[in-house]
Amino acid sequence: MAMAASEIEALIKAALPDAAVTIEDLAGDGDHYAATVVSDAFRGISRVRQHQLVFAALRGRMGGELHALALQTSAPE
Repeated sequence: MAMAASEIEALIKAALPDAAVTIEDLAGDGDHYAATVVSDAFRGISRVRQHQLVFAALRGRMGGELHALALQTSAPE
């Protein structure tokens, strides 16, 4: 079962309301995405922890509805 880009964005924004989120469907199949997430919540924390916050926002959908997500995160400049 595929997942819509809008659903991914909504889940991330629910967890990180200030986030600027860009989602790209890499294969056109609704299963392989790239996401860029910029949030002040990432300020001062490691890249690994930033990614953990985004994956937690997806509420267990990684590996199920969402097969692959290439992720870039940062705090605003």
